[in-house]
Amino acid sequence: MSTGSSSSMASHIVGYPRMGPKRELKFALESFWDGKSSAEDLKKVSADLRASIWKQMSDVGIKYIPSNTFAYYDQVLDTTAMLGAVPPRYGWSGGEIGFDVYFSMARGNASVPAMEMTKWFDTNYHYIVPELGPEVNFSYSSHKAVEEYKEAKALGVDTVPILVGPVSYLLLSKPAKGVEKSFPLLSLLPKILAVYKEVISELKAAGASWIQFDEPVLVKDLESHQLQAFTEAYAELESTLSGLNVVVETYFADLTPEAYKTLVSLKGVTGFGFDLVRGTNTLDLIKAGFPSGKYLFAGVVDGRNIWANDLAASLALLQGLESIVGKDKLVVSTSCSLLHTAVDLVNETKLDDEIKSWLAFAAQKVVEVNALAKALSGQKDEAFFSANAAALASRKSSPRVNNENVQKLAAGLKGSDHRRATNVSSRLDAQQKKLNLPVLPTTTIGSFPQTVELRRVRREFKANKISEEEYVKAIKEEISKVVKLQEELDIDVLVHGEPERNDMVEYFGEQLSGFAFTVNGWVQSYGSRCVKPPIIYGDVSRPKPMTVFWSSTAQSMTSRPMKGMLTGPVTILNWSFVRNDQPRHETCYQIALAIKDEVEDLEKAGINVIQIDEAALREGLPLRKSEHGFYLKWAVHSFRITNVGVQDTTQIHTHMCYSNFNDIIHSIIDMDADVITIENSRSDEKLLSVFREGVKYGAGIGPGVYDIHSPRIPPTEEIADRIRKMLAVLESNVLWVNPDCGLKTRKYGEVNPALSNMVAAAKQLRQELASAK
Repeated sequence: MSTGSSSSMASHIVGYPRMGPKRELKFALESFWDGKSSAEDLKKVSADLRASIWKQMSDVGIKYIPSNTFAYYDQVLDTTAMLGAVPPRYGWSGGEIGFDVYFSMARGNASVPAMEMTKWFDTNYHYIVPELGPEVNFSYSSHKAVEEYKEAKALGVDTVPILVGPVSYLLLSKPAKGVEKSFPLLSLLPKILAVYKEVISELKAAGASWIQFDEPVLVKDLESHQLQAFTEAYAELESTLSGLNVVVETYFADLTPEAYKTLVSLKGVTGFGFDLVRGTNTLDLIKAGFPSGKYLFAGVVDGRNIWANDLAASLALLQGLESIVGKDKLVVSTSCSLLHTAVDLVNETKLDDEIKSWLAFAAQKVVEVNALAKALSGQKDEAFFSANAAALASRKSSPRVNNENVQKLAAGLKGSDHRRATNVSSRLDAQQKKLNLPVLPTTTIGSFPQTVELRRVRREFKANKISEEEYVKAIKEEISKVVKLQEELDIDVLVHGEPERNDMVEYFGEQLSGFAFTVNGWVQSYGSRCVKPPIIYGDVSRPKPMTVFWSSTAQSMTSRPMKGMLTGPVTILNWSFVRNDQPRHETCYQIALAIKDEVEDLEKAGINVIQIDEAALREGLPLRKSEHGFYLKWAVHSFRITNVGVQDTTQIHTHMCYSNFNDIIHSIIDMDADVITIENSRSDEKLLSVFREGVKYGAGIGPGVYDIHSPRIPPTEEIADRIRKMLAVLESNVLWVNPDCGLKTRKYGEVNPALSNMVAAAKQLRQELASAK
């Protein structure tokens, strides 16, 4: 195997998808977790995938090929393992951290819960949040970074090992339970740097010539003492880094002038990486002053979307940068890790040729990076550039992209804030008269377990192996089973379980115009969980009802309220690959109008409770506070558009998960939903702190009472305890009892007892409330 290009063509990939082109790692992980395969089997699948990726990049001609990007769960958890920062509850007694401890931290086990999981910046990827405090004894406890480097080297590929930077690691952490919330995490810097020095020394001894530190926290709004921590950290590492080339990589947004100055002044650092797709203002900082003799890793190929690069525009930008930093110091790179995009367009057999010509997945982006590097060095592939220009022109002029009627409807939204006419308190009164729910009503978030049989039915229907009649019969039977189960459990507001849906966004996108779909365009969300984001290529509208048949069918099976289940416009937007030829908010308003049509049709069909999930609203919040206001204004407005036309007696729910909501609580209130269910259990109930601080929330609210992302079954008393904590800060007449999220990833053997315990806890608290009167 070759070792990549050794010429002046400088090309670099920040990171690469790890699940494999056909989700090989996902299936290997799940087989291992289910006890069907061994640790050695899992390691072999991952080693084969790594070898394939390194060979692919090497064959293309990439000079700086990454290693240690291949996490079994996520790269922050890998760093926690490297540092030996295992919370005491996992019973780790030292030594090299194995799969048992690693996956217990990520997923929990039968006796202890998992660590908190939250979104990775403003992406749909997640990471396990480190729990730190003054008592943590850091020690070098996972040699994965060195092992992967050696593994690649044995295959003939010299890679750039990637480490999560020490300052970003600490600033992405939280104080452990029992540690003061005000504990200064950066005070742990000297302790973790001692471990980083060991890792660096081993990498150097193994023959590494470059190391990459990912410090994405630099793009956030940082205080002066936080910026100072970067200066101190790299000054401390300088002597250990001596003899190595070091690149510090940033991504996802612009840097402030202060952060930029701090970054380019770091000691012991050879080069600096910037996202020049989402961080276009950083260009001005580079033009105003870039340190002489340093490398600039220019992230011009978008690592977060699937559109083909405008090669001519990128080349012009790079040529401008070349005049600033020098020909031999400019490296063509991706804007961030390609982890956030699909793997390979070659695997797409059902996309039509026109749309396919507009796209580039991870494998194609590697080729784009190399083509740009070759063009810079005077070896421009004219045919490749011409084909790219033709594809861009085709997309711009295609009649499939523009729908004049949709554009007029969206333009007509201006001038109204689309609020329901009656306040939430009056609406809740009207709804209670109609629904007659008990205090602390119980519900679930939407999905029920997706069994092997259910997946088979959907797969065979899509492949035309069973008739529509057979498919409808099978789905109705599944709905009937889920409805009966909920009635037996005595849940108050039911769901139909979403058996007809593989994915909450994909399902709606398939029925909306302006969307395209892939066969293998999978992207990792967390652990083994992968999603297949739709591609929004044109104006969006709803040709016909999407969920009314299934919701009406489910409601006909029970006298209890049945929730209609929809995905909200902001979440559809944030969980799709979005067109980049118009502002995101314009696309979002188009989706909102389509969902509005569906909401009104559900109401006409007799569905009195409609849930419009906005799981990803917080996720899309820009990383810089100066941009929050505009985003929240159009995102919240989009949600209100969907349900502005319903009657007071129709109860509108929404759901949000796995993010820090406290800083946007006023925007959540401004959404004006009747009930919100929201993640709470895995984050140590930090959501409740906002209510302890005096925020008044008059609508219904269901902070999750147990974590569905863990197989652990919470006991009744544990759930009852959680409800008591909620009642200390929320009125009993607005509190709902529900899990954190949908149940599709769980098994019925876990779901049934967990929901049974949840209902029992709610009934126990109802009795306590009644006897306290």
